[in-house]
Amino acid sequence: MERAPQHNAMITAGLNLIQQALSIFDSDLRLVLINRPMQQMFNLPNALAKPGISFDAVIRFLAERGEYGAVEDIDEFVAQRVTLARAFEPHYMERTRANGRVISVEGAPLAEGGWVTVYTDITETKKHEKLLRARSEELSDQVLARSEELAATNRALASTIAALEETKDQLTQMEARTRLTTQMMPAHIAHLDMNRRYTFSNRRLRDVIATGPSDIVGLSAKDALGPDAYTAIKPHLASAYDGASPVFEFNHAPTSRRIRVAFTPDLAEDRTVQGVYILSMDVTEETQSRVALQQTRRREMAARLTSGLAHDFSNLLTIILGMQGKLARMENLPAGADPLVSATLAAAHRGGTLLSRISDATSPRNVQSVPVQLSSLLSDLSVMAGPALGKDHYLSIENDAGSETFSIDPGMLLDSLLNLILNARDAMPAGGNISVFARTLGDTWLELEVADTGDGFDEDALHRALDPFYTTKGEEGSGLGLAMVYDMTKLVGGDIRLFNEGGAHVVLRLPQRKASEPVPPGLVLMVEDSDDLRSTIREMLMELGHFVLEATSVHEAEMLLQTVPDIARVLSDINLAGRRTGLDLRALTNLPVTLMTSLPPHDEAHVAAAAGGPVLQKPFTQSALQAGLKAAIAAKKVTP
Repeated sequence: MERAPQHNAMITAGLNLIQQALSIFDSDLRLVLINRPMQQMFNLPNALAKPGISFDAVIRFLAERGEYGAVEDIDEFVAQRVTLARAFEPHYMERTRANGRVISVEGAPLAEGGWVTVYTDITETKKHEKLLRARSEELSDQVLARSEELAATNRALASTIAALEETKDQLTQMEARTRLTTQMMPAHIAHLDMNRRYTFSNRRLRDVIATGPSDIVGLSAKDALGPDAYTAIKPHLASAYDGASPVFEFNHAPTSRRIRVAFTPDLAEDRTVQGVYILSMDVTEETQSRVALQQTRRREMAARLTSGLAHDFSNLLTIILGMQGKLARMENLPAGADPLVSATLAAAHRGGTLLSRISDATSPRNVQSVPVQLSSLLSDLSVMAGPALGKDHYLSIENDAGSETFSIDPGMLLDSLLNLILNARDAMPAGGNISVFARTLGDTWLELEVADTGDGFDEDALHRALDPFYTTKGEEGSGLGLAMVYDMTKLVGGDIRLFNEGGAHVVLRLPQRKASEPVPPGLVLMVEDSDDLRSTIREMLMELGHFVLEATSVHEAEMLLQTVPDIARVLSDINLAGRRTGLDLRALTNLPVTLMTSLPPHDEAHVAAAAGGPVLQKPFTQSALQAGLKAAIAAKKVTP
């Protein structure tokens, strides 16, 4: 037997045992329950004691039987009772029935709608009161009447108290639900009085400001938030007390987090401000994503603006180079023509180089984040930058971030750091020291700083160095180096800062993304039709701890998938021997599939492959391979 029917039967049995008659109707005036004493008191037939019977049917039966005395118009009487029931209010009354019995009637509304009514036969009580009146000659009629009034008042008061207790319980439950809801929200919700002291907090301040206290009720805003945060919000808070509803963001320097705050005035009935409601949340990750998206859109716009111009300019340069080439091959040119021809050719070649740099700066570039050990990346940087430095230039690298593994685009970061190192070298033609510092700011940012001991940025360069085509190198500079560093930093949601302090300093601030756990070792089916590539990729997979099966076509791979039960994942080239491709292979299996290709990103097959899962662009590193295998597992988990 189910618990609910058994539970209801026990309740009904208990109600049948009490002395009072009881009825319960719902908000639609339908019967929920009548206990046995109620049915017996009013001689109700079983048909009128069933749940669902309408209130007016019960009243009509009682009126027609004479329960309420002589009633001239039954329909009007029933309609009046139904109208009173729909506007039900707590009440207590006493009435004499047609059979001479006296009953008390006490009704109370229910929180879910409807009401419960209790009928008590007080005939004997009334007889005792009458006997007491007759036998108490020394008591005046006034005292007896007053006692009766007091008894009736007490009964009515008890009914009112019961209703108030029910209301109190409802309010208590509502407050508990409201408090639980606010505590579950990933934001800090609070209220300040006119003295700027907290009167309410959902105890989530530390989710927004990690350095703040958890229990702030009773504290002033300045003491709870600290000087940095309070200074940032103070003018906006003042405007909220003036009746405005400001929404703003600020950077919290001690934790390097971005915080969004909304103030709403707490208005009294006369529209005067009596406090301020506060909603604040940490939007650091949202801001990083927004910055990355904005930079991507800027690149797309720049690409559209420059693509047509670059095409026409490229054609013009081709014509100029051809014409100047013909001139250079002509004999008997006028004196002084050779240097002009050579200079024109050099300028045209430089224009071609600049065109290539513009294409690099505006063409779409996807961030290829993979797990990278920062110490290993900085070691590679030292090796790569060494040959490009002069004998009088000295490079030092200091890593305060430890041996942590971060999820970053190593190619993009190395390009940026090499660009900054070479800029520092060019700024010190006579030699000097170049330093690279790496550090973390809490769990929010990864900072990389490149500094030199040169003369530093002049005032104009500090303001314009990040602008495209701005250069201090004269004809030798394209003015795109720092602009591309800025672009690559913004693409990942980071920021860049320039300042002078004993030389030029450039700080790259990147979102700190800790690398996830590596892919567990397993049996990998590698499908590649190039012998040399199979050998190279096999070694990479085995170094990652995997076992490897090899195939050269979709047909061979399909046979292995059908006969080898322990294959954990598939790594396949898009273009394979035979008619079928890696896309066909991915459709044949439910295993995680990582595709790889040498096709350019805009190729139709590459685009189709990327729409269904991870694609590795050849050539790729072992870290990129590991990330591609993990991405395939994640893609499989979210695919229905």
